[in-house]
Amino acid sequence: MMKKAKKPATLAQRINVLRASVMGANDGILSVAGIVVGVAGAATSSYAIFISGIAGMIAGTVSMAMGEYVSVNTQKDAQRKAIETQTVALDEDYEGEYGFVRDKYLASGIQPELAEQATKEMMTEDALKTTVRERFGFNVGEYTNPFSAAIASMISFPTGSILPLVSISLLPKNWRIIGTFLAVVVALSITGYVAAVLGNANRRNGTARNVIAGILTMLVTYGIGRLFA
Repeated sequence: MMKKAKKPATLAQRINVLRASVMGANDGILSVAGIVVGVAGAATSSYAIFISGIAGMIAGTVSMAMGEYVSVNTQKDAQRKAIETQTVALDEDYEGEYGFVRDKYLASGIQPELAEQATKEMMTEDALKTTVRERFGFNVGEYTNPFSAAIASMISFPTGSILPLVSISLLPKNWRIIGTFLAVVVALSITGYVAAVLGNANRRNGTARNVIAGILTMLVTYGIGRLFA
């Protein structure tokens, strides 16, 4: 018996996995940078700083992977519930669902004749997919794989955390704080920009927010560390 060919991932599914990777790397940079800079503010031991960074990397990697897995599964559960709800709605009030789709097209500025024709064709082809898309904003069958998202985060978080960890460990003592600070700002600029592109958001604002959040995180953790120095 021949095995059924695996359906290739859609563009939306690939983008969701890429989003998990970018956000995992971003969190890895930010979380570990905050830890090592905070410890560096309180201690001068390179070993203590390095160990704290490694501990943060491991804890963050597990947390991000598990969090992404749970989050994606929760989203899938909500989507499946929406499909069940819409299946019942079509059985009980097909005309009402038909009218909802047509009215939505009319509200978007489509001419009445064209809206009627488009609604009729799509509802005839697949009423469930059409109404789910128009009511809930997702396509039936296009679910992000929770394992893929978790693995993406599991790989990207420690990858991102390597930058602040290496910077704080290898730079001379007089330069390790400012050097790590600058390296993290550059890295967060890149991840912030990529995240904005994936989310179709304003690139400048997205990048600026990410960098500002990173700066504040490092300033706060460093200040707390200095209090206990």
